[in-house]
Amino acid sequence: MSGFLISLEGIDGCGKTTQARLLKERLEREAIPHLLTREPGGTAAGEKIRLLLLQQKEHSLTNNTEILLYMAARAELVETVIGPALAAGQLVICDRYVDSTVAYQGYGGGGDRDWIRALNEKAAGNCRPHLTFLFDLSVEEALRRRGSGGDRVEERALSYHRRVRQGYLAIAAAEPERIILIDAAAPAERQHREIWTKLRSLVPLLETGGFDEL
Repeated sequence: MSGFLISLEGIDGCGKTTQARLLKERLEREAIPHLLTREPGGTAAGEKIRLLLLQQKEHSLTNNTEILLYMAARAELVETVIGPALAAGQLVICDRYVDSTVAYQGYGGGGDRDWIRALNEKAAGNCRPHLTFLFDLSVEEALRRRGSGGDRVEERALSYHRRVRQGYLAIAAAEPERIILIDAAAPAERQHREIWTKLRSLVPLLETGGFDEL
């Protein structure tokens, strides 16, 4: 049985990591084989790349350097974690994936989006998301949730994050069959119910699972 790959996307502060946790807890209760991972990261090498990209602010990185570092972490994650889990029939949840680089380094940073997509094809190979949940939230509300400070990307100007958000919405408009837009301003429990209902309608592994109100 082949697995199913779900990606969670959105601007920083949208709450997607909380939704990843709630989904993992639901899958555990339903005893459905699954794996939760994240980008950049998810492997020993990927986590070191994550530190360089997000936390080690003493290093200045060009936009193209960021793109290539994200792709390196992605290739490692796909080959050693995501690919084997899908081959084993698991439902894989990835907190950020291929769309993040298009939105952030493409739309946000002004990078060559065609080049980014070509690199994604190489790095992700056949492990493309079957379904993506995009958590949409205003940049101002996301900033309020995050508070002051943050990582290298979170600290960028509001204009950058507005471009990222518009990039995500453009990606969603181009692929409505794959990308499900979630109102990230709604209560977390309501978002989770919407996600679970959609998954049950699309993923064979979940067809026989129960659905209990939170």
